Amino acid sequence: MSRTRTRLTFVVGAAAATALALSACGSSGSLTEGEATTAPSGSSSTITIGSQAYYSNEIIAEIYAQALENAGFTVDRQFNIGQRDAIIPSLEDGTIQLTPEYTGNLLQFFDPETTATTSDDVYAALQDALPEGLAVLDQSPATDQDSYNVTAAFAEENNLTTIGDLAGISPLVLGGAPELEQRPYGPAGLKETYGVDVTFEATADTTVDELVAGSIQLANVYSADPLIKTNDLVTLEDPEGLFLASNVVPLVSASVSDEIADVINKVSAALTPEGLVALNVQSTEDQLSSDKIATQWLTDEGLLD
Repeated sequence: MSRTRTRLTFVVGAAAATALALSACGSSGSLTEGEATTAPSGSSSTITIGSQAYYSNEIIAEIYAQALENAGFTVDRQFNIGQRDAIIPSLEDGTIQLTPEYTGNLLQFFDPETTATTSDDVYAALQDALPEGLAVLDQSPATDQDSYNVTAAFAEENNLTTIGDLAGISPLVLGGAPELEQRPYGPAGLKETYGVDVTFEATADTTVDELVAGSIQLANVYSADPLIKTNDLVTLEDPEGLFLASNVVPLVSASVSDEIADVINKVSAALTPEGLVALNVQSTEDQLSSDKIATQWLTDEGLLD
């Protein structure tokens, strides 16, 4: 889906697929687009940070922002810009200098024919694939990648463990963001890699609801989305690497990469897969704003003075 992270069938406009309304609540109270905040130390350096229209991405962007402010930078927030097709041009034209990204989907954006699948290989290939003027800092252990999910009842009824176990099941309707239909890991990838035939339905922000209701049988959901757990979904294993490993990674303008690397790399090192899910729960379940979530996480990790 794209990060539209398809990483949960991303809900464009307010957040990720299946979490649109929740994401809107979760990000309420965060700083508005274009609002700049100067750290007490009054650094002359201003870093403009963008985020995708996805609540989890905005939380990470806010963590970056507060960490940089704590280090003396002035930060200009340009959140909810849109998905990758909007974010990349904003980086290239200098509108923003930093945004949270995801290695696998970002690599496929620049190199659709890539054969890299593991975390380290994807990260290495991504560095080679980036256009001049863009760079990535250290990737995080945290992942938020596309995954195929079914209900627990459907998995039990059909003895499903892996994506390949879906072969031969008919009818089989796949739901996800509209762009999933054209992604390498969409219907064509399912057929080529696993011999699975699906009919595609663009479900956008209702993907998980439609899966639970039974109108679709297979859903593309980001792996860090709390809805997987709260709806007792089963994430099918992907032994053939249909989905590329997709770790959270800071995508930056090369002109500021050295300047902010020490601060942002510490954030990346501290963010774990379980920690990212917990941050998302605070947004979707606890309805906390991105700025409050970020402040608490940075404090807990000892990254705020």
